[in-house]
Amino acid sequence: MMTELPLDQVRTLLAVVDEGTFDAAAAALHVTPSAVSQRVKSLEQRTGRVLLMRTKPVRPTESGEIVVRFARQLARLEGEAQAELGMPGSGEPTRLSIAVNADSLATWFLPALTRVPPGLRLCFELRREDEDHTAALLREGAVMAAVTSSPDPVAGCSVRALGRLRYLPVAAPSYAEEWLGTRAGTPLHEVIAAAPVVVFDRNDDFQDDFVRSLTGGGASALRHFVPTSEGFVASVAAGMGWGMVPEVQARPLLDGGRLVHLLPGRSVDVPLFWQQWKLDFPALGAMAEAVAAVAAEKLDQGPAV
Repeated sequence: MMTELPLDQVRTLLAVVDEGTFDAAAAALHVTPSAVSQRVKSLEQRTGRVLLMRTKPVRPTESGEIVVRFARQLARLEGEAQAELGMPGSGEPTRLSIAVNADSLATWFLPALTRVPPGLRLCFELRREDEDHTAALLREGAVMAAVTSSPDPVAGCSVRALGRLRYLPVAAPSYAEEWLGTRAGTPLHEVIAAAPVVVFDRNDDFQDDFVRSLTGGGASALRHFVPTSEGFVASVAAGMGWGMVPEVQARPLLDGGRLVHLLPGRSVDVPLFWQQWKLDFPALGAMAEAVAAVAAEKLDQGPAV
């Protein structure tokens, strides 16, 4: 039984996943679509597994994710070898793909990019995804590193704790008075489940979890979907609904009277972790150190509350 993975077939599979379709991969590789299809089929026959879901865009299966991860690592090693040998094309900048959640992007993550030594000539490709789902992009081989909420490493990855991002349940004063009866002293747990709420997207269950901790049930069906961190905060401050906002974003608005803390003294800490491929790659190591340094300055490092 032949067990080696032909590199042309592996690279072709990666091109199909990255480009999204067989036709687009063929254009990128300067071959015919039938050649792309034949290479993928041959690789699937060789491995004895279906590697791609023929959807639009194409997505790797669980087995395909393993091959995609191998293909990306192979490409990285090949690039390093070319650079060390001084081969043509070795002067091209290195692309580093990272998955990070929107709130980290808005509050603390971006300064880490500026701390990576410029001599490494990195181009960053950031993929925005909820921290509960960034690990899936690692598992698929779509990114080389990710900020996640899981301490359990993805296969083939290392993990290190970064700290905790603290969130506060807040709302605009006028909204809090109208919907939550703050001036009348109404207990929050009696009214919050029916009050309009702002959520990031349909994967965001953070607000539901908070309400569940108070009442045992989820948040209101009156919900507004606002899929940017800055837009989320602005929507809450505008009185569209209440929401869980990072303390670093909420604090200036609380101090200025544009937001009120719905449960003074109550906050929720979300632990964050850095996961990356176990690959001896200087640029990835430098990025990890920069992220850890900024996280130590910006995230809460004390006991969880």
